[in-house]
Amino acid sequence: MNPYVLAILLSSLGLGTTLTFASSHWLLAWMGLEINTLAIIPLMAQHHHPRAVEATTKYFLTQATAAAMIMFASTTNAWVTGEWDMNNMSNPLASTMIIIALALKIGLAPMHFWMPEVLQGLDLLTGLILSTWQKLAPFALIVQTAQAVDPVLLTALGLASTLVGGWGGLNQTQLRKILAYSSIAHMGWMIIVLQYAPQLTLLALGMYIFMTSAAFLTLKMSSATKINTLSMVWSKSPILTTTTALVLLSLGGLPPLTGFMPKWLILQELAKQNLPITATIMALAALLSLYFYLRLCYAMTLTISPNTTNSTTPWRAQTTQSSLPLTLATTAALGLLPMTPAILMLTT
Repeated sequence: MNPYVLAILLSSLGLGTTLTFASSHWLLAWMGLEINTLAIIPLMAQHHHPRAVEATTKYFLTQATAAAMIMFASTTNAWVTGEWDMNNMSNPLASTMIIIALALKIGLAPMHFWMPEVLQGLDLLTGLILSTWQKLAPFALIVQTAQAVDPVLLTALGLASTLVGGWGGLNQTQLRKILAYSSIAHMGWMIIVLQYAPQLTLLALGMYIFMTSAAFLTLKMSSATKINTLSMVWSKSPILTTTTALVLLSLGGLPPLTGFMPKWLILQELAKQNLPITATIMALAALLSLYFYLRLCYAMTLTISPNTTNSTTPWRAQTTQSSLPLTLATTAALGLLPMTPAILMLTT
């Protein structure tokens, strides 16, 4: 892709998200989301592969549907209340519609069906943008409107997402689909605690971005898109394999890695709010996700690749990818747990 075009598209991505962050008016927020969607579509379709075009079409249709629902709900709210302000969502129908539309935008269950299919059709870097940056603007709106939404709806969305994210990833062999289900499960963790402690939602989102970036950049570095390719990575770059296994365990939420921090604090908050059953279901759903991360770790570190393999052998030349972002993301994904008291001081 032409570097000037790429620069324009990436700056438009930044502009769309910033517009949504800065807005308190529904029309401006909607415009930011639209700029965001339109800027990523050429990035998704840049390889002209039928799968990429199919994924782009699916993504465009779901995002356009969600944007239309947001527009309809905010117009309904303006009609009832007489203003477009986000903080005045007194109409229950409008606020429910908006939260469902935003859930469709970020891929919360049961509006998650587009997410694994779309991510599977993209290359790893565009998939990384879709899994991290594209979540920020809708999340900003969800955090602002969550107090006007029925708590039962938020809890149902959160529980459904963690369970679907756990169950869905169990029988996958494609790494991008596994990361898509991992994303759905993490979104569920963020939504479940939103009504009680929004700062924990933002903390979980930050940690999720670090861990997912590390996972995607590692797969990009080793050119792996299927589980059986992973079994050949250790002979090529053993240190990268070790850190990748740790990043996957961090995504699963094992101590003493970074991923344990948001899960621990969210379960603690749910217990404080007298929701032991919800907390138990969330903890059990985390075990489902942990199983498929362990499966990837097993394939990477505990299996010796067969001499005859069906997948093409990865090329052994030096990669052109810069290793600094991968190093920073991996360090953040593995070592932030001791910072928990400091982070808590900042968030409370």
